[in-house]
Amino acid sequence: MPHPFRLSANISMLFADLPFLQRIDAARAAGFPAVECQFPYATGLAELVDRLTALGLPMNSINTPMGDPTRGEFGFAALTGREDDFRAGFERALIYGSALKVSTIHCMSGVPGAATATSARNTFLQNLRWAAPLARNYDIDLVIEPLNARDRPGYFVARSDDVAGLIAELGESNVKLLFDMYHIQIMEGDLIRRLEKHWSIIGHIQIAGVPLRREPDEGEIAGANMLHELARRGWAGFVGAEYNPRGDTMAGLGWARAWLKS
Repeated sequence: MPHPFRLSANISMLFADLPFLQRIDAARAAGFPAVECQFPYATGLAELVDRLTALGLPMNSINTPMGDPTRGEFGFAALTGREDDFRAGFERALIYGSALKVSTIHCMSGVPGAATATSARNTFLQNLRWAAPLARNYDIDLVIEPLNARDRPGYFVARSDDVAGLIAELGESNVKLLFDMYHIQIMEGDLIRRLEKHWSIIGHIQIAGVPLRREPDEGEIAGANMLHELARRGWAGFVGAEYNPRGDTMAGLGWARAWLKS
């Protein structure tokens, strides 16, 4: 019986030794039925659409632009005073997302810095209330990802429970949780019960090993068990393979081959 979900290759991290468009070919050759990426904006949209169409692969998820990482920027959704930057970036993401027919756009929240928690929260809610109806016009869900405080100190939201609270306050049907097992395991653990707790608001799922963010067949997460748990629960979306390969991406796909072929 086919599994209810499919694996998606995050080509921002997998096949990183290849030029960007060639990573799509590599994902197809590896047997992935879909790709996702963090930031597609350095590649022309028409060129990207043509390559995906030629290979018959969907692009299922992208991020909003992060800004300038040399200045510590990692998104703008919760940054008071940067509302124009958020809107410009979101509009660019929506142009790409609608043309690529993605199912989700990850709205990057950013590092609020000296702003008060109340100010950052109000800015975030205001920005997402503006963005959600625009995305809904294209049947796109907006996903909010908690990033662990070790890798991304000061990020606006680090825990899935906090994202759930924001989603409840927003009340927008197409704003959901990005359940990245890597980040959630580091900050909260108890993945299976947390998956159950937040099941109704999950919009996308990603997997990687902990603590090194490599293949899911190493570290403290039982990756195969988590995939079977998702199948048992009937997850019908994609599961993004978003990790830093130990070496050659193709050589490290043993964890996925049985799943991709079943």
